[in-house]
Amino acid sequence: MFTLLPQGAFVPTFPPAAKPTTHTEPVRLMMFGSLGAVQAAIRDIHRYGYAEPNDWSAPISTGREDEVMAILTKRVSVE
Repeated sequence: MFTLLPQGAFVPTFPPAAKPTTHTEPVRLMMFGSLGAVQAAIRDIHRYGYAEPNDWSAPISTGREDEVMAILTKRVSVE
């Protein structure tokens, strides 16, 4: 169904809603500890929904006894 407007009737127009000016930027998290502690912390972070375990690097030896490092690079929204 259509409604006809009288000639010269004013029909307001609205600009599209402004989109928030957000963009994403990378952040890098580094974790150090024993292999077991790093793996447990990665599982804990996964339970909070922040990152998938496979998003982390493979454990990398730091050269210190019983210490590894894991790295996560994640993109976050920035306003």
